Amino acid sequence: MKSEIILVVDDEPRILDIVCAYLEKEGYQTRRATRGHEALEIFREEEVALVILDLMLPDLTGEEICRQIRLKNNTPILMLTAKVDRDSIVHGLNLGADDYVTKPFDGKILVARVKALMRRQSSQAIPAEQFIFGEGHLEVDLDRKTASRHGLALPLTPMEFEILGLMARHPGRLFSRDELIMRAIGYDYDGSDRTIDVHIKNIRQKIDDAEHKYIRTVYGLGYRFEGGSS
Repeated sequence: MKSEIILVVDDEPRILDIVCAYLEKEGYQTRRATRGHEALEIFREEEVALVILDLMLPDLTGEEICRQIRLKNNTPILMLTAKVDRDSIVHGLNLGADDYVTKPFDGKILVARVKALMRRQSSQAIPAEQFIFGEGHLEVDLDRKTASRHGLALPLTPMEFEILGLMARHPGRLFSRDELIMRAIGYDYDGSDRTIDVHIKNIRQKIDDAEHKYIRTVYGLGYRFEGGSS
């Protein structure tokens, strides 16, 4: 079986060597790019399954590459960044990245994050289920891994869809941040629960309108998916 291709984008050759060595040891194919324009060209020409993206590049920023990919594609994006401040990480997640690892990093943890994202993207274990809310306003199709509002497809990232799909299957149920992390992101996740807040905010921006509000915050406890009336 053909192995998946992972595009690794970083302007430091040593980092590229380390990351690609870990991934290739796990059986993945890798493609390397040291500049943003080169990365986008590879992405257009190859069938890339996942992108590992440094945010600080000499031509385009990682944020701009992420934005351009997300315009037309929901391929998982893992930020690999030396920017450890919360605002930079939140900004990257807002642009559509699914997860992040900060430098310096542990290669085994990086591979675990990659595998978690790949499992969520390729899993066929979800039964054929379709949920409709707000009298047809919002539709969530777990089999096709798509969501639409008023019949128009929503540009959800893979991580956003995992969270929305989990909550849509259990309307009215309260999910703590920890539970959302474990069930939607993965047990091997060791980042901040602030990541969940960012993803919830992004989901709300895409599924809500003036008349329909789906995800309620239960302060101090977590989030609940409801029927969609304002």
